[in-house]
Amino acid sequence: MNIAIVGGGIVGLALGYKLSKVKGNKVHVFEKEKEVGFHQSGRNSGVLHCGLAYKPGSLKAKLAVSGIKQMVNYCKKYKINHDICGKIVVASNEDEAKLLENTAKRGKLNGLKGLKYLSNNELKEREPFVSSYKSLLVPEEGIVDYMGVMLSMKQNIINSNGDVFLNSKIEKIEERKNLSYINNNSSIGYNIIIYTTGLQSDINYKKFTKNKLNAKIVPFRGEYYTIEDHAKKLVNHLIYPVGNPKFPFLGVHFTRMINDDREVGPNAVLAFKREGYKNSDISINDMIDYLGYSGFLKFIGKNLTFCINEFSTSILKSSFLKKTQKLIPEIRSKDIKSGPAGVRAQGIDSSGNLMMDFEVKTHNNQIHVINAPSPAATSALSIADHIIENYIK
Repeated sequence: MNIAIVGGGIVGLALGYKLSKVKGNKVHVFEKEKEVGFHQSGRNSGVLHCGLAYKPGSLKAKLAVSGIKQMVNYCKKYKINHDICGKIVVASNEDEAKLLENTAKRGKLNGLKGLKYLSNNELKEREPFVSSYKSLLVPEEGIVDYMGVMLSMKQNIINSNGDVFLNSKIEKIEERKNLSYINNNSSIGYNIIIYTTGLQSDINYKKFTKNKLNAKIVPFRGEYYTIEDHAKKLVNHLIYPVGNPKFPFLGVHFTRMINDDREVGPNAVLAFKREGYKNSDISINDMIDYLGYSGFLKFIGKNLTFCINEFSTSILKSSFLKKTQKLIPEIRSKDIKSGPAGVRAQGIDSSGNLMMDFEVKTHNNQIHVINAPSPAATSALSIADHIIENYIK
C-alpha cells in the first residue's frame, strides 16, 4: 500500500515510522519546510507528559498514558537523550489545593503511579526555592530531546524503503481510479493520504475535502524566558502551577531542559499569524480568517479577562515575572532573558469552546488530524496506533 503523510511534525513522523514497518507499505512524508519539526513539534518545552490532568476516558488521557511509555522505550532503543525526572505541581492557596486534589484524582483514574503529596521538608529537599501551600509529586513525567526523536524517526522511515520530502508543499491532489496523485505527479498513486498539518489542519481539511468544518484552528503563541546561568540553581526539575480546568494551557511553569538549560513559560497569547513566533509576525489574511470567525469572537467574549491577562505577559516583562514569582518568589528580572517561542494550534468550535481533546476526521481515502496540541508530542506513537487501528482499513 502506498501511503502519503502530509506534515513532518512528530505525529506525522510517528505515523510514518509505524506504517513503514508494515511489510508491503511504502510511506512518503511531505514537509513544506526545510526540516522536519519546524513548527509545534520542534518549539515546545521538551516535556514528557504522563496524563495527569486530562479528563479520564478522553483520548488525551488514554494516549498520553500509553504514549509516554512508548516514547521512553523508543528513546531507549534509539539512544535518544531523555530523563524521567518527575515534576511537582504547586497549589498556592486553599482554593488551588482543592483543584490540586481533583487533579490528583484524575491522575489516579488515568492509571498514574506514585503520585504523592510532599511534606515541606520533602519539597525543600527537591525544590528548595519553591513556595507552596500544597504540592504533588508526579514521578512519571520527564524531559526529552524531541528533535532527536524526529530526526531518528525520519531516518527510520528512509531505512524502511520510505522517503521524507522536504521543501515539498502540497498544492493539489488529483483523484484517479481510487488513487490520489500529488502535485500533478502521475508516477505514484497513493491509497491513503494522512494530513498531520497542525496549524494548517483546518485549512487543508476544507481545501482537500471540500467539506465544512465546525471548528477553526486559532494560533496561540507560547513565549518562554531563559533562566540565566547564575540563577539555574533556582530550578532542579519540573515545577508547574495547578492548571485552570477551563483551559488546556498548563500555565507558566519552570522546566529543566534536556541540555541542562532552564526555561520558564509559556503564556498563551493570540498570535497575529498562524506561524507567528513574534509580535511583529503579522498576516492580515490569517487575522481576517479567525477574527471573522464567530466561534473565536464568542471565545473572546467568554474569556476576555484571561486574554487580556495573557497578552499583558507578552508586552510587559514585569507581568510575566509576577506569574513566575508565585512559584519561586526569589526570582528577579535580572535572572531571566527573552527565550524561544512556539505556536499552539488550538481548535475552537463554533460555540466558542476550546477543543479539549484530540480530533480526527476522514473523507474518502483521506485522514485528517484536526486538533492535536499538547500532549501530542508525548503521545505521538500512541496517536499513530489509534489512527492505524481505527481509520486504516
